[in-house]
Amino acid sequence: MKYLKWDEKTITDFSTENIDVMYDNGYLFTRLGKGIMHETRGVRIDLEKFEKSSENRRILRKIQNINFKVNNLPMKDYDWKISKLAKDFYDLKFGPDIMSAQKVKEMLSNDSKSNFNTLLEYSIDSEKVGYAICYQDDAIIHYSYPFYDIESAIKDMGLWMMINAIIYAKDSRKRYIYLGSLQRPNDTYKLQFKGLQWFDGKEWSDDIEKVKILLKK
Repeated sequence: MKYLKWDEKTITDFSTENIDVMYDNGYLFTRLGKGIMHETRGVRIDLEKFEKSSENRRILRKIQNINFKVNNLPMKDYDWKISKLAKDFYDLKFGPDIMSAQKVKEMLSNDSKSNFNTLLEYSIDSEKVGYAICYQDDAIIHYSYPFYDIESAIKDMGLWMMINAIIYAKDSRKRYIYLGSLQRPNDTYKLQFKGLQWFDGKEWSDDIEKVKILLKK
């Protein structure tokens, strides 16, 4: 699976101020290595403008007895079962060799090689059902690599997880939540949120119809 990339930079200044400027200039952290960022057709939500829509509320009502936990990375006690869940998810959803269990382990347990500092954990009735590997600081959160058990998950599980992350970001008084990039036709599900912006290679735009046309090509 190819990823859309206009430019690549490797940063050495890991101050939150520099990272936030890079994100604002259209760059996103990758899993490729420490400091490696790609300029791409990123998508983010201006959380000052975000409000739950009726469709968002409908998705949230599907699952009750939710426990949402924010864990710091690297993990103190690495659990190989999380890496296996991630690998199985990406194998089934995107094809083999997209995400290795070793790469997931690296992101979860080795901050000298990984850009990510947060693991969102989703539970229902105390059963852990999904995770998302993220970067966050006081101003932004990058919702990066979500995964769950596809074979047992309810319909719209991925969207439910994303909406909960957006609510967490707003409640935490972040300025933006970044939702990855817009590359494939089925990425249009990311376009439903109020306050959404996308990076066109030069600036952030709120012209949703324009990017829908681009995604069809």
